[in-house]
Amino acid sequence: MHKRTNAILRAMLGASLMWGTGAALAADAGPALLPKQLAGPPAEFEAMRAPDPAGAAILSRSALLPVVFDASGRAEVRLPLHDGRLEAMLLAGGGDWSPRLVSPAGVEMPAATLADAARASRLGGEHDGQAGTVLRLDGLVRGDWTLRLQAQPGKDARGYVLLKGADGLELASHQAHRRQVVGEEMRILAMLAADDGISAPRLGHEAGRVQSAQLRILAPDGRESLRPMFDDGRHADGAARDGQLAGAFVPTSTGTWIAQVVVRGHDRMGASFVRTVEHALPVIAAGPRIAGEATAVAGAAGRLSVQLPLADAAPGRHYRVFAEVWGQGGKGAQLPVAWIGGMAEVVDGRVVLGLDERWIGRSGAGAPFELRELRIEDPDHFIPLATAARVPLSTPRLRIHRAIAAHIDETMTMGPRPAAAGPGATATGSKLVLVHGYCSAGVWPQSQFANSATFLDANQNRSHDQFAQRIRNFGAQWNSFGTVAHSQGGAASLHLYAYYWSGLDNASGARLMQSVGTPYQGTNLSGIIATIGNWFGAACGSNSNMTYSGASAWLAGVPTWARAKANYYTTAFRTTNWWTNDYCHIASDLVLGDPEDGTVERSYAQLPGATNRGHTVGQCHTAGMRDPAQYRDAGRNATMSANAAR
Repeated sequence: MHKRTNAILRAMLGASLMWGTGAALAADAGPALLPKQLAGPPAEFEAMRAPDPAGAAILSRSALLPVVFDASGRAEVRLPLHDGRLEAMLLAGGGDWSPRLVSPAGVEMPAATLADAARASRLGGEHDGQAGTVLRLDGLVRGDWTLRLQAQPGKDARGYVLLKGADGLELASHQAHRRQVVGEEMRILAMLAADDGISAPRLGHEAGRVQSAQLRILAPDGRESLRPMFDDGRHADGAARDGQLAGAFVPTSTGTWIAQVVVRGHDRMGASFVRTVEHALPVIAAGPRIAGEATAVAGAAGRLSVQLPLADAAPGRHYRVFAEVWGQGGKGAQLPVAWIGGMAEVVDGRVVLGLDERWIGRSGAGAPFELRELRIEDPDHFIPLATAARVPLSTPRLRIHRAIAAHIDETMTMGPRPAAAGPGATATGSKLVLVHGYCSAGVWPQSQFANSATFLDANQNRSHDQFAQRIRNFGAQWNSFGTVAHSQGGAASLHLYAYYWSGLDNASGARLMQSVGTPYQGTNLSGIIATIGNWFGAACGSNSNMTYSGASAWLAGVPTWARAKANYYTTAFRTTNWWTNDYCHIASDLVLGDPEDGTVERSYAQLPGATNRGHTVGQCHTAGMRDPAQYRDAGRNATMSANAAR
């Protein structure tokens, strides 16, 4: 992350049921999915636990301001310009707003001057973005300017103005809830943060004075409501008047809800500001409940099947499940054994996790055992559906000596490899699979990659889990394959390798998975595009896996051994002038912090535990941006091809 991001977040934080080779899950196409039986040592407990929501805070220096017109088709938007520069985008949903700009003194800017500063652009990708007009003007008088807009009378006109603010003042906001289930309260916390990059960040009242703060809620059907945000110490907002704001709402239906924090006030120098943060929150129906103690049943080859009974669980559904296994030492001390988890299907009212008895041998622990930090999550959004701090675990007589110090091998971390019926068993050959990203089509120049094939799921919106299954089904044509992926395709490839057996597990070569421009830790564009799309619609829809909070939840279940097989590259725009803001894309520059590639900030494209293969300046995320597209670098493509596993 950026140095400033780390500093601000640190400051905020200070304030059959017996598996032999794995149970099969139903797949949309192709043979049944075979999930891995994941496990790892106690040293990984912290990394595999559900993340603190504050760690996925959004830091915004921009404001997405709703525009609603009166009956005569008129609207006005106040634009605080702290540094005399206007950088904004009009998102009119295809309408003509005939904008006029009025100075703080009431003087209207000449229409020709405003027209010269306007440039058509698009926020987001070709298929998921929104068209609009970007305005860029320098040398303006500081203060509150007024943007006057005129739409066609009688039309249900509405839209947004996206305004970029000064870099020194940000609005930091994060979720304060862990579940996103219909009928349960969801709470958002926010705080001002001022950072000059030299001294410690100033937070709350030290950063600025808040005049108004609201939580703007957009339901999945577009209905809008406003909720107050409090700093009185009585609404789970911390101490009274400490600068931390809290607002809450209760979702009444499933779907993506938008919680937009809107804060207006004055900075430390007395200049007015407006900042917003957009939280795109997928809300799901209530899921299963843990219905009793867990039982371990002895299986083949020193394996235990840890069976967990559930109530209200739909048969055939699969969930992401994690738990820590703890036992007891000779003098009654509690000893950590291992974490276990993975994707598990509901069969006869139970889910099953695998545990190699050698983990128990390594720990020196004995009965009684228990599961701790247990969580059951939906596999598409990684929202906890059922949790338990502790669940007793009964075990049969163990078949391994307690004091054995076993070498950690693949079977201990992934479970036994599938038998002859496993993926790729009847296929032949090997291939390098070229994978595109979210709401995209084939982007890689296949001729630059030897022995390759192009995966194509054009212009679709898939969760990482759904995307991974499609890569797996495509790759099942060959006995083995590696991947070179763009954008979300990199996360989907890693998801596949982490959770399911596939031809990736049969591949040989230096680099199993390679990616360019993947938002492993999310992108702020996801929330903003989801907010705009709630009103105008978006061809591909919102994707929670690529928000900061969604990416954080996903990464909390990706083992270190899986990350170690990933290799990634990042890029950013080429700097041309020291006196102007450079960018990959004029619209996304209003939102993203430098350096960025037009879609992903470099800091959020990092994958801890993986191999960073380098950063290139002068390349952007996709075609149509200012610099060449990152996937058209012939030199890097040749390097990836030569080193790829197949």
